[in-house]
Amino acid sequence: MQAMLDMFLLILGLILLVQSAKIFVNASVDIATRLKIPRMIIGLTIVAMGTSAPEVVISVSAAIGGSSDLAIANVVGSNLFNLLFIVGFCAMLFPITVRMKAISRDYWVSAAATIMLLVMVLIFNYNIPRLGGLSFLILFAIYMVVLVRHTVKNKATEPETEQTDASAKPKAIWHSIIFAIIGISIIIAAGQLTVSSAVNTALAIGISERVVGLTIVAMGTALPEFVTTIIACKKGEGEFALGFIIGSSIFNIMFVLGLAGTITPLALSHGVLFDTTVLLAGTLAFFLFAKSGEKLIRLEGFCMVAIFGAYMTWVLLA
Repeated sequence: MQAMLDMFLLILGLILLVQSAKIFVNASVDIATRLKIPRMIIGLTIVAMGTSAPEVVISVSAAIGGSSDLAIANVVGSNLFNLLFIVGFCAMLFPITVRMKAISRDYWVSAAATIMLLVMVLIFNYNIPRLGGLSFLILFAIYMVVLVRHTVKNKATEPETEQTDASAKPKAIWHSIIFAIIGISIIIAAGQLTVSSAVNTALAIGISERVVGLTIVAMGTALPEFVTTIIACKKGEGEFALGFIIGSSIFNIMFVLGLAGTITPLALSHGVLFDTTVLLAGTLAFFLFAKSGEKLIRLEGFCMVAIFGAYMTWVLLA
């Protein structure tokens, strides 16, 4: 009976996370658009960070609660789900045109962050000390400074792509600010509910926190990225979609794990080495598929989804 209640609370927490993240993202994008921030930057920053808000709350709460495996599994699982399943599924429905010049810098930052995580796991013997977490945060801050400076430098030469409907009556900006605050408040509460119920579910069913984090929690917290990517690709805005998928991956490792590791050192199980290696392989597969013809076709999308499916099968059966 208790196991069923914990599972119900886990699902409820994930639903609240997704819905509150949607409220937060919509409000944040509205504020950013009013400030005339370019679409690519909105994708790489506001939307990427907003849709990753569930990962922040869950990983930090898990780390503070001593569930380090859940903290890192949530991040690694979400990144794998983003890069392989979400992008692959969208490519199967709507082949995505890729301008490698537009995403190459951010892609390599994402790949470097993954490599850094893998090396850190090996060097510190399956631990992420405070120094490691702080290093991630410093590098993330440097990345954001470079990103903003690059945007400001090129803003004057870029054509305006944002058009507003003159007949539409804009909402007051305070309206969006209130909704952003409401969204993030619900995210925090729902994140704490999700973590506690996920840990209890793992204990009741007899599986590890790592497996719960890589599957139910990771996919659940990645649902905002899934919905946003589908909508963007359907509208033919594949570059925007890839922008915040890559941005979300960078944010998850550098900021989410960085913050969790800085607050409290993370002691990890040996399975995290394999998971991080698969993430690196998935990141490289994403690059190879995107670079071939600078387009993600349906067959490549199917291969990406199949790779993710094979990994999930191994996680559940191992």
